[in-house]
Amino acid sequence: MKGVRGGVLRGHEDAVGAFQRVTDSVIIIATHWAACKLYGELWRPAMTSATAIALVLFFFISEFRGLYKPWRAERLGKEVQAATVAWILVVPLLVFAAFATKTSTHFSRVISVSWFLSTVVGLALVRGIIRLVLRELRRMGHNTRTYAVLGATECGERIIEAFNDRPWMGYRLVGTYDDRSLDRHHQFTKVDAKPGGGVNELLKAAHDGKVDAIYIALPLRAEARVGEILRALADTTVTVHLIADFFTFDLLHGRWGQVGSLPVVSIYDSPFSGNNGWVKRLEDIVLGSIILAIIAVPMLLVAIAIKLESKGPVFFRQRRYGLNGKSIRVLKFRSMTVCEDGPNVVQAKANDARVTTVGRFIRRTSIDELPQFIQVLTGEMSIVGPRPHAVAHNEQYRSLIHGYMLRHKVKPGITGWAQVNGFRGETDKIEKMENRVRHDLDYIHNWDLLLDLKIIFLTIFGSKTRSNAH
Repeated sequence: MKGVRGGVLRGHEDAVGAFQRVTDSVIIIATHWAACKLYGELWRPAMTSATAIALVLFFFISEFRGLYKPWRAERLGKEVQAATVAWILVVPLLVFAAFATKTSTHFSRVISVSWFLSTVVGLALVRGIIRLVLRELRRMGHNTRTYAVLGATECGERIIEAFNDRPWMGYRLVGTYDDRSLDRHHQFTKVDAKPGGGVNELLKAAHDGKVDAIYIALPLRAEARVGEILRALADTTVTVHLIADFFTFDLLHGRWGQVGSLPVVSIYDSPFSGNNGWVKRLEDIVLGSIILAIIAVPMLLVAIAIKLESKGPVFFRQRRYGLNGKSIRVLKFRSMTVCEDGPNVVQAKANDARVTTVGRFIRRTSIDELPQFIQVLTGEMSIVGPRPHAVAHNEQYRSLIHGYMLRHKVKPGITGWAQVNGFRGETDKIEKMENRVRHDLDYIHNWDLLLDLKIIFLTIFGSKTRSNAH
């Protein structure tokens, strides 16, 4: 086959992976050495042994988790998360090894913590730099890949649009191919379709090495035709991807799995299964414990202020839906003169007479939500997630808004993507609740650790978080 493709890094993908392994090794060694120098500790044989063990463990875990696979089509956040999790898993194993060999006293806790934390930063920083370099090379036309789309369909237009929106991925369209008559073609309005002919022309391009990858975007009902085309493409070395138009089902964190030898695709699923679930829980435990230690005294002062201002309990518990629609009792500081938790719950409005003076302040600043950090540690809630609504409101909106209950595929949160975008407070119009639900589902669909950290940052420093709070 005669190819017409090229690029500075083409054929050297393994070298890129090897380079990343080298940089990771340098980071792990350099951060340990720097931590020792920073605190005036001499480098001893025990340090060398610990670093060597850390390297072996890190690369073993990284290979198992696919850290050095091509990440061209993935977001940087997912790659950073994979590297972070791999390193986090190394830490308890190192600690266990130190206790098992009775050498834990040989290591400074301050130096060890500094090493562990700075390595996380280093791994993320280097990956970001590598991504920037590769993206710039691809924008300049180097290290590119050619692709073709089989099927003049809406799905075909969407895949082209996705590649056009991500030029840093370095994919260049050869053309779209379809045997059907023009009146059966989807009219491309957002992208240039570059018609290339029918299936025979596509097969010739594949045989001639003019295309790296083919994306089959034919309708699901064309199963027999797709089978014929796949058998023909088996006589080439082109990479073939089948785009099943599952987007018509409003996928919620769709992913492939396998039952026995049968591949299955999840339509509605949670992002917190497997390793992601452990990462999310670790995030809640670590950050929740730190935050609770910081806010313990302010919470005591708020409790005293509430008790002094009005009669009634300091805390208010209200039934709400949690993970998988299970009823939980959410804990809050009491901010009203009433504690409504029945079939009819009236939402707080601007200048609501039921809100106390202290209550008005703690609601505006979201201090009334602080007791929920206790529920984060118990596992009922998460720091970041869709805000839980009163059961009465759930029953009202689940029949009015499509996909409303899907927000309960994850634990409810103290703050969320909807809240930092200003969608909080009274939902006197259904459009307001629709916007809130849309942001909640976007969060579930796009979750990664960096998104959680971004939401926490915006909750503290963002201006939209405190809007519409009554």
